[in-house]
Amino acid sequence: MKNHSWLIASLVLAGLPLTAFDDPLPASAEMYVAGTAGVNFADRINSIAGTGSQAGVPGPFVDFDLQNSITYGAKVGYFHGHSWYGIEGEVLHTTPHIKQLDTDPGIHMRVTTVGVNFIARYPGRTFQPYVGAGIGAAIAHIGDTPTVRSDSDVAAAWNVLAGLRAFITPKIAVFGEYKYTGATLKFDQAFGDLGGFSGNYRAQHILGGLSYHF
Repeated sequence: MKNHSWLIASLVLAGLPLTAFDDPLPASAEMYVAGTAGVNFADRINSIAGTGSQAGVPGPFVDFDLQNSITYGAKVGYFHGHSWYGIEGEVLHTTPHIKQLDTDPGIHMRVTTVGVNFIARYPGRTFQPYVGAGIGAAIAHIGDTPTVRSDSDVAAAWNVLAGLRAFITPKIAVFGEYKYTGATLKFDQAFGDLGGFSGNYRAQHILGGLSYHF
């Protein structure tokens, strides 16, 4: 009779919908890996200033408009004891090319950000809204044009984000995320012996992805 009771209870639990367990998860460490992709709605490179031989040249200079582009990357996250707070490592790549500048047809630019995000979330079993902020490095590169030389820069970067994760199985989830990121980029050799330029890079990302939780 006791065995029959356990069998009936198991069948009942198995038939309950996932949303019936939308309370915080029990305590144990949680790790996840995720792939993400979306669109970079790049703003501008503003506060343009000369560097090297161009330093101190009087402005103001015209902001550099950027093209929207595809964004893709990956994440690794860790939450101790399924807590409300965790940490996340991330790499994100995008190509917000600089639009036409006077007679120059434009400048190819790529930006890869590598950073660490600090995340606060509701640790629900089905839905997990979250917010976060992070710091890291922006690795930027511009290509050759008739008036600009190829150059690279590694700059400190920051971001803020908000999103929602939804579990479709106990270990697999989908998520949507908004991210606002920025860095001050400096291309000292962009004009060769004439120096280069610096400016503040700003971009908004709308991202989606899939995560696997261990």
